[in-house]
Amino acid sequence: MRLDWGEIVRFCIVGAFATLLHYFIYWILKSYVNVNLAYTIGYVVSLVCNFFLTSVFTFRAKTSVVRGIGFLGAHATNYLIHMVLLNIFLCLGLSKSLAPVPVFMIAIPVNFLLVRYVFKHKSGPRKREIKK
Repeated sequence: MRLDWGEIVRFCIVGAFATLLHYFIYWILKSYVNVNLAYTIGYVVSLVCNFFLTSVFTFRAKTSVVRGIGFLGAHATNYLIHMVLLNIFLCLGLSKSLAPVPVFMIAIPVNFLLVRYVFKHKSGPRKREIKK
């Protein structure tokens, strides 16, 4: 897969929006509910917006059930990374407000690679040439 700088820029724009949305929801809710629940709610709301923006704007692909499932799979992995890192940074003494910042710095590049694979990988059976 060839690197497309336009995709990276568009991914950064969508990612910045989704990250800010996620953090904003987390920041509001963290005072009212468990930190992990607040983070999860922010993640899910951000995920839905992110899927549609990533499809239409970042990779200029049609949304589909297959891509949706792949996107959810990529984000399930990414969510686990987020939650483990969030709890590590909280245990290390970072405040509830600052702990997501290093999480985002680590998890976002990983997420780009996973999501790019979902949208760029040609799904479906590959045709093989039959030698006679």
